[in-house]
Amino acid sequence: MAALLSIALSAASQTSTYKAFIYTDSKLQDEIQRYVDQQMSPEAAGFGDILLSSSLNAAKGLASGYVSSVVDLGVNAVASLVTKKKRMREEWNAEVAAENSFSTRIHTISDLKDFYTRVSLDGPMDPKGMKFDGIGCLRLNSDGDTLFYISMHIDRSKIGRIVEHSKFELVLDTLIISPYHSNLPNSSFSRTFSFEERQNYTMTIKIALSSSWMNQMTQITNDQKLGEFSVCIPVRQEDLDETGFLRYSRGRREISRYPVVGSSFIVPRSYAGMRDKSDKYHDIWGTGEYQLAIDLSETCSVTKQYKDNWKENYKQRRKFYEDESNLLSNTWQFITSQQWDAITESWILTMLQAPAGVVSDELIDKMGLAPQYP
Repeated sequence: MAALLSIALSAASQTSTYKAFIYTDSKLQDEIQRYVDQQMSPEAAGFGDILLSSSLNAAKGLASGYVSSVVDLGVNAVASLVTKKKRMREEWNAEVAAENSFSTRIHTISDLKDFYTRVSLDGPMDPKGMKFDGIGCLRLNSDGDTLFYISMHIDRSKIGRIVEHSKFELVLDTLIISPYHSNLPNSSFSRTFSFEERQNYTMTIKIALSSSWMNQMTQITNDQKLGEFSVCIPVRQEDLDETGFLRYSRGRREISRYPVVGSSFIVPRSYAGMRDKSDKYHDIWGTGEYQLAIDLSETCSVTKQYKDNWKENYKQRRKFYEDESNLLSNTWQFITSQQWDAITESWILTMLQAPAGVVSDELIDKMGLAPQYP
């Protein structure tokens, strides 16, 4: 009984939650408008106000209750099953190489609504009302402590690209990260990062934005990639504070220490039509649906000291993996939820990562991942 309790407590401690935030800012359109310095015609604005009201009301209470689940096998479990025909050194190298890498994906389950606050009377690439303002990601442990946080917003110094090229760029504003609280080593054999054993810790984040839409000729475009972004964050031991974290906040008008590479087209609006009270038909273009996929990966390498001690380490590993439960503890389950938060006016994508068998209806409800319907 004591052994079972120990395994349960160990599994619970491994549970972590990722939250991705899709930021919005209704004032962004004002900055774009100041740049372009042009106004919609009074006639169009009058009709547009009617459409604005209806589109905003329709957006309230949108799609909570999307939940998906995936079960995967940890890479170290695969590595530990390397054929015994290999020499011991090769087997050790394979296991360690697998431990030095971790990756996960946070993605939208359904289309995100409303890249813009209102429909347009002018065309599919009209930036008027653009409210999408960036992406953030937060990782919490089972106690609710922050293990990782990053936020990126639309680069205000390059607003002109939106008007002139229908493209936007992101800039990294805030970062909290610690190798000690990372997913490395990616192994049940050793779950504690040590600079004596590991070096060159790096987190890489890649973001892809895509969309589907219909044009005025009723031609449909499905799952078209509009752009992608990436940011590489190397962390050295000397970068950490006394708590073991690197904390960075970009000053106003300051060039970010961690450049975000890439750009994306703004989301094309889908064509639609609408009749007013006088039964007059108007061409309109929608508020823009889109999808996001965020890939987070962590990598490192081993130190010379760790390599030199490989024989003793190999013996410890073989003894550890003689217990089948240690191997199976790396079968992970991922529960993903997508919800609209009306208070913060942002989409929140939540992914619970836990050993398979630990996830239950009670845990899903406790983590706030259970479907919620308007």
